[in-house]
Amino acid sequence: MERAENGVLIAQITDTHVGFEPEAGENEFNFVRFRNVLGHLLSQPVQPDILILSGDLTDGGQPECYKRIHDLVSDCAFPVHVIPGNHDNREEMLKAFPDCPVVDGFAQFAIQLDDLRVLCLDSFEPGRHGGAFCETRAAWLTRELEAHPDTPTIIFMHHPPAVAGIEWMDPRPQEAWFQRFRETVRGHKQIISIQAGHLHRPIHSVVEGIPLSVTPAVAPAVALDLRPMDTEVADKRPIVAAEPPFYSLHLWKDGSLVSHFQPVGHWQTLARYEDHLKPMMQNLFAERS
Repeated sequence: MERAENGVLIAQITDTHVGFEPEAGENEFNFVRFRNVLGHLLSQPVQPDILILSGDLTDGGQPECYKRIHDLVSDCAFPVHVIPGNHDNREEMLKAFPDCPVVDGFAQFAIQLDDLRVLCLDSFEPGRHGGAFCETRAAWLTRELEAHPDTPTIIFMHHPPAVAGIEWMDPRPQEAWFQRFRETVRGHKQIISIQAGHLHRPIHSVVEGIPLSVTPAVAPAVALDLRPMDTEVADKRPIVAAEPPFYSLHLWKDGSLVSHFQPVGHWQTLARYEDHLKPMMQNLFAERS
């Protein structure tokens, strides 16, 4: 297997929600989807430098589910890093992944990959569905950013600090954590991207001038419905849809970042690079000379 030539390749898998059907064990719908996603990633000719599991690893923080996840990723030939989401249990996650760094009680840490810096944030708060970003976490992020002002930096976190328009999933712009995060990253020009999960959809936005991408989930998707919601009226709108599971690959090369979102399923291959396509490919390359 190859690595990205002259670049850094980061894989992201998010929202696996293992344990939604605890009685099903390894035959559980979500775990099978996770296994298929990881298998697809590991089958690629170019392998990532690291894999980040960006939260909601489990559906209810069950210890046996973390063990199942740990056992599945233990054969990866690259480092696997974890951060918690709102469905997780931080303590149980850390028991299963004891090498995960902890700062001030939070599973957040920095990774240096050649000329790229990756900051993984812990946005989990027990009892909350939405995100959290307290003064302690803000102080850590500020220290990390101020210590490396000229190093290109990507931030990974579970909860996207953006309003996507899916009202039952969205934070309110006035929430303290939401405002604190924006204030903390404001003006730090070295942040080239924020990568998140949680929303179970491919979403792109901008936060304080910083591109934000949301990787779609391994678990079923949140249905796209941008209508306002009245919690007193059950209007039968779709909430969850059995769309394909995804992972993403973030390629940092030649001073730029590109993110690819890969659905996993049984797709028909419609063309391969065979002899009859050589003239087309040669012309494509020639025009770039």
